[in-house]
Amino acid sequence: MLIADAQVHVWSRDDPESKPRHGDRPYGPADVLAEMQAAQVDRAVLVPPYWEGLDNSIALDAAQRHPDKFRVMGRFDLATENPPAVASWRRQPGMAGVRLTLQAPDARPYVCGHAADWFWDAAERAGMPVMVHVPGVLAGVARIARDFPRLKLAIDHMGIERGAKDEAAFAHIDPLLQLANCPNVSVKLTTLPVYSTEPYPHPRLHPYVESICRAYGPERLFWGSDLSRLPCSYRVAVNLFTEQFHWLGATDLEWIMGRALCEWLEWPVP
Repeated sequence: MLIADAQVHVWSRDDPESKPRHGDRPYGPADVLAEMQAAQVDRAVLVPPYWEGLDNSIALDAAQRHPDKFRVMGRFDLATENPPAVASWRRQPGMAGVRLTLQAPDARPYVCGHAADWFWDAAERAGMPVMVHVPGVLAGVARIARDFPRLKLAIDHMGIERGAKDEAAFAHIDPLLQLANCPNVSVKLTTLPVYSTEPYPHPRLHPYVESICRAYGPERLFWGSDLSRLPCSYRVAVNLFTEQFHWLGATDLEWIMGRALCEWLEWPVP
């Protein structure tokens, strides 16, 4: 079974707000490759973190050096209307799409209003995948998904607020499940161990994950780690899905653990 991780951060400079799992230092593609080999993870989507600004160069260089291992969901500036930049975005070798972090108050107009409609339209026309981190504003995502029905959207981290744990992490479960009615919306099942106060296998979270799986179906779900934030080993994050979620059959796991993500990104599966 191909295992492809929907989100791993890499960065080149230390930052007081970054807390990598191996100390306060840059965390680069070589670190990720070593962990992937140890955990038997085949592929990963590299996502530059916010403290790198709009610099996608570290991730793109890694994807160009290791095209069988990495693709990039790059950071993009919504502040300046620029449809041609969207149209040409994936001409950059290794670039698969855009990842937007829109949880800050000053970014809400891009989701709750129409300030970014030019971007959604251009991305839809280009067939470009877009990952969005939008905790607390899923209603805005529903509007975007309806207005741009061929736009490929993926909800980061199941729409969970940073710092939320256990039942509080899934206080928004009803609107998240309702979004499954939009066939162009997928969900990243990422960072799951972070949202639990219980030890592995985090049983209080299982009913929520099962409800998401049943609502969306395996073809619209992407397993991922957010590796630098994990409170456990990389392999344990894999095993949580492959060994503990007994409602998932072998074909379901094949889709969730890698095939669905790769097809969404148009990343050929061997």
